[in-house]
Amino acid sequence: MRHGKKTNHLGRKTAHRKAMLANMACSLIEHKRINTTVAKAKALKVFVEPLVTKSKDDTTHNRRIVFSKLRSKEAVSELFREVAPKVGDRPGGYTRVIKLGSRLGDAAEMALVELVDFNETYNVSGDKPKKKKSTRRAGKKKAEETTAQPEEAKAETKKEESKAEEPKTDNKEDKKDE
Repeated sequence: MRHGKKTNHLGRKTAHRKAMLANMACSLIEHKRINTTVAKAKALKVFVEPLVTKSKDDTTHNRRIVFSKLRSKEAVSELFREVAPKVGDRPGGYTRVIKLGSRLGDAAEMALVELVDFNETYNVSGDKPKKKKSTRRAGKKKAEETTAQPEEAKAETKKEESKAEEPKTDNKEDKKDE
């Protein structure tokens, strides 16, 4: 029977396991993704997600609770400053575990653990870059001319063109009169 065996002990004593999960969580928050074994990744997911949920509400009490688990001021400040605003509207599921295959040395199953909202490849939210409109070459030249000349220069060139055109018409009229 497996009564009372809720957590995976990962072959470590309690203090070692807690320290390892705290260090892995700090690395995950700092780097936004880490490589580890599948068993550790699953344990890390259970460890980190409640901390991210706590970070959504920025209070002194929540900061102290998260600090007691993470044991790193830098990680706590980054969690509350950068991660929490980005995941504020998400109801849960802040991490993603992607299996990578076996490790060469001991054939352990490896996995990539990442924070979901910080990966632009899989990000499905509305933050997609807008596509540029395809323009024809003639339209492109017009756009370049308008951006290349400031407004004052355009006005001056128009005045010069109108002055240049006036004498030409006068010369034609003079020739006609003769």
